[in-house]
Amino acid sequence: MSKYKAVIGLEMHCELKSNSKVFSSAENSYNEIPNSNIRPVDMAFPGTLPVVNKECVRKALLMSLVLNCKQPEYMYFDRKNYYYPDLPKGYQITQMHDPVGVDGKIIIEVDGQEKEVLIHDIHLEEDAASLDHYYDVSMIDYNRAGVPLLELVTEPCLNSAEEAVAFLETMRRIYQYCDVSEGDTKKGQIRCDVNVSIMDPDATELGTKVEIKNVNSFSNVYEAINYEIKRQSALKDAGKYDEVEQDTRRFDEESGTTIHMRSKVDAIDYKYFVEPNIPKYKITKEWLEEIKKSIPVLPRERKKKYMEEFGLSDYDATIIVKEKVSADYFEECLSLGIKPKVAANWLTVQIIAYLNKYDIELKDFYLKPEYLKQITDELEKGTISSKQAKEIFFKALEEEKMPKTYIKEDNLQLSDKGKLEEIINTILENNPSQIEQYKGGKTNLFDFFVGQVMKETRGKANPVMTKELLKEKLDK
Repeated sequence: MSKYKAVIGLEMHCELKSNSKVFSSAENSYNEIPNSNIRPVDMAFPGTLPVVNKECVRKALLMSLVLNCKQPEYMYFDRKNYYYPDLPKGYQITQMHDPVGVDGKIIIEVDGQEKEVLIHDIHLEEDAASLDHYYDVSMIDYNRAGVPLLELVTEPCLNSAEEAVAFLETMRRIYQYCDVSEGDTKKGQIRCDVNVSIMDPDATELGTKVEIKNVNSFSNVYEAINYEIKRQSALKDAGKYDEVEQDTRRFDEESGTTIHMRSKVDAIDYKYFVEPNIPKYKITKEWLEEIKKSIPVLPRERKKKYMEEFGLSDYDATIIVKEKVSADYFEECLSLGIKPKVAANWLTVQIIAYLNKYDIELKDFYLKPEYLKQITDELEKGTISSKQAKEIFFKALEEEKMPKTYIKEDNLQLSDKGKLEEIINTILENNPSQIEQYKGGKTNLFDFFVGQVMKETRGKANPVMTKELLKEKLDK
């Protein structure tokens, strides 16, 4: 652990969910076929003009409200001018001077402790195209050009890799719960620039900031931050902190290190100016109120509700709200009448273990809540044992049939009190010496009698009823 204080700021880029791109009518969807989701405006053909996608603006304002930001009176865009092969126009349409949200804050949870993260701003912009690099050539895929992108910039208020990742995970969940984005890092829908510096714990001035560009996974963010803290700390320990250059670096997954790309003195002057082809327009209070009313119950509030109203543990509630799809599955179980703790146990143990083992997503899981209820109902009635319930669960998944298909007369649990009493009476009559030993103090023989009942019924005896009847008869 470093003896210095780390100071971290994040720039989180998240692709928005919408039918079309932010300034063109091209389809906004993930497509592995290059250059299939494009229109002339995405390619910057002469004579083409951008048209603002209102749904993207709505979602940007929604996130601004969720993050407790201040919204502008007017909506307008700026041009960020620079040349790069994946930027066909030679500039990016973004927001610099008056973004959709400024001066916000959000609460995150790190190791059971709450922390407030300050938001500098959040703004709506268009994504660039992507470059596919081969041995001797690079190809441009314009599918991503013009995809709506939300850039969220924090203040330098995070102090560890754990806090940074907790913030990113919190934001990813919020994007998903608000249906703003799928937040799928595998599809490149979330990328992150990380700014890291270190300082003495009692210092008042920040150290030299190093920027790590386009980190594409949360695990890489974690590794990059820890490596950079270690690198800068070693230089400071050696009295060479002046050698820490304000530069831009990239994270190399293979070596787990950050690598110099360029110095900040080489930074481009973007020469921002207002985008002339998109007239500014007023954001009305009525529209903001309408957007505010559409904000769903967010993960933090859901977790609190699950613990306070349903009595779930912190662990179970955290696991359930981690993904919107799992929280929705849980709530659908409750709406069908499955008890909260029963639904939570099945979801956090059996279902998540199955999903992880077979690498499938919950949305593709065969056993929907109404099917799970067929198992939990019989289990609650005592017609099947917990062992049988698990067997039926896996059999239903394996053959993709409704669980009630396997809940038949020949495999139901024996819960008939009269029949159980007959069996128990016979077993007790055949084992008088064991009864005497039990009454003489060898109480561990109780399990022997339970085992005899299970053997006689081929494991179908209701275990709770069996124990109750045996105890009643043996204690007479």
